[in-house]
Amino acid sequence: MTVHRFTPRIYYNTFGKQEPVLKISPEDRVITTTADAHGYNERMEQVALKDNPLTGPFYIEGAEPGDALAVHLEITRPNRNTGWSSSTFAPNVVEPSYVRKLPEKEYINWNIDRRKRTAEYIDPLTGSTVLVLPLLPMLGCIGVAPPQGQLISSRTSGEYGGNMDYRGFSEGATVHFPVFEEGALLYIGDGHALQGDGEPVGSGIETSFAVQFRVDLLKRKRIQWPRGESSEHIFTVGNARPLEQAAQHALTEMIRWLQEDYGLEMEVSSMVLGQCAEFDLGNIFNPAYTMACKLKKNIIEDLINR
Repeated sequence: MTVHRFTPRIYYNTFGKQEPVLKISPEDRVITTTADAHGYNERMEQVALKDNPLTGPFYIEGAEPGDALAVHLEITRPNRNTGWSSSTFAPNVVEPSYVRKLPEKEYINWNIDRRKRTAEYIDPLTGSTVLVLPLLPMLGCIGVAPPQGQLISSRTSGEYGGNMDYRGFSEGATVHFPVFEEGALLYIGDGHALQGDGEPVGSGIETSFAVQFRVDLLKRKRIQWPRGESSEHIFTVGNARPLEQAAQHALTEMIRWLQEDYGLEMEVSSMVLGQCAEFDLGNIFNPAYTMACKLKKNIIEDLINR
C-alpha cells in the first residue's frame, strides 16, 4: 500500500473527464484536503471558485467502465475553527405561499471547536451564545466522472454520485460507485461540519476538511447507483427530481443488491424491505434530490445464517 499526501493546487467545479491530479492504485491511501463551498481553504484563503469546488479527480489504475469503485472514508473532519451557513430557508423547501415571509438570505458564521466537536453560533450584536450543536461531519460532494463524457456541475447529482448532501457520507463509511470512464476519476468536496436532513437552508455548516480515504476496485462489478455501508447499515442512494423518483432509484438498487450479492429471492426481498427498509433524505434543495434506502446489517446476517 502506498500513502499519498496530496495538496490540491487546482480545483474543478464539475464532475467529468478532466485531467487527473493524481494517479493511484487500488488499496492506496490518500491524505488530502478540501476547500469550502465558496472556495476557502483551512487558512481562509480563497483558492477556488464557488460553488462546491472539488478536490480531484483521482485516477485509479485499472478502473474501467463496468467496474465498481469502493471508497473507504477513513477521516472526514473540519480542519479549521470557522464555518458558515445560510441564515434562512431555501425558497423551494417551503410552501410557495410562504416564500414571501422569508427574510433576505444572508450568511452567518459559526465557531467550530474541533476538540469538543461542537459548532457554536454567537449573536454578533450581543455577543451571547445562541446555539451549540454537536458536529456530524460529512462530505456533501463525492463521486466519479459521469457517463458519455459529460461535464456536470458540482451543484447537482446523478448515478455517478455528485452533490448528494447525504449524511451517510461520513467518517467510517465505505461508498461504492459505478465506473463510467477509464480511471473512474474520483472527486470529493463540499465538507459540512453539520447539516440537517434535506439541507433545508441550502447549506450545511460549510467549512474546509481534512480527508483520508482508501480505494478498492471491484472488477466487472456492475452497479447502477451509489451504494455504501456503515457500521450498522447497508444503503443505496438515488438522485433525481421529483423526490419519489430518487426514492425509486434507491429502493430498486437495494433490491438488486439483495438479489445479486446476498442471494435473496424477490419474495424474501419484498418481505424484508417491506417491513424493515429505512429511508433518509439527503437533500431537497439541489437540482436533483437525494434519497437513501437503508437496511440494518443484522437483519441480513440473520437471514443468511438461518
